[in-house]
Amino acid sequence: MAIFGKNGFIRKQEIAFAGKLLLRQYEKSGIALPGEAAISAHAKKIVEDAHRIAKKSGSNVLEILKNKVREMMK
Repeated sequence: MAIFGKNGFIRKQEIAFAGKLLLRQYEKSGIALPGEAAISAHAKKIVEDAHRIAKKSGSNVLEILKNKVREMMK
């Protein structure tokens, strides 16, 4: 099993973390929770965006993930 890369362990952990952040934001804002597939798709998109932004700016992926989830919920 690969550790890095688009299908690696770390990427899967980032997607899971982004999914948990999304769930927390949905619960916090009182919005009805979408299906698991929708949350997973959103989380994957957030992680991809975070990596693209980090590559351009040299920023921390974790902080970008948190900010992207907050932006999506506004």
